[in-house]
Amino acid sequence: MTETSAEARRVVVEREFAHPPEKLWRALTQPHLVAEWLMAGDIAATPGHHFSFGADWGHVDCEVITVEPERILAYSWAGSGLESVVTWTLTATATGTRLRMVQTGFTADNKLAYHGARAGWPRFLNALDAVLERVD
Repeated sequence: MTETSAEARRVVVEREFAHPPEKLWRALTQPHLVAEWLMAGDIAATPGHHFSFGADWGHVDCEVITVEPERILAYSWAGSGLESVVTWTLTATATGTRLRMVQTGFTADNKLAYHGARAGWPRFLNALDAVLERVD
């Protein structure tokens, strides 16, 4: 699902995973796991922590903004002219965890990044699901 407005755009992706919140939290915050489904980087669930993600297309600089263990993780995402925020919200369900990812801050000048995020985040979450199936 994607929402747009005249002022700013955001990308929203929600998915139910058949795994508990603590397992998803590890996959969102442990660098070796994040590298398997998103990008290589030295992420840490510590407010104020600066880190970068890198891939063959380039890199983004990030800073952890919000940490509520096993519930909310938010970090800035800056690169290629884009200044945005990625927020992960985990909600326990009867069968696992509902994961909601929101990336905000896209402007009219960020069309390429916006369309890339709309296409990329669902693929990243497919890769996350594959990682979750493999790890304990």
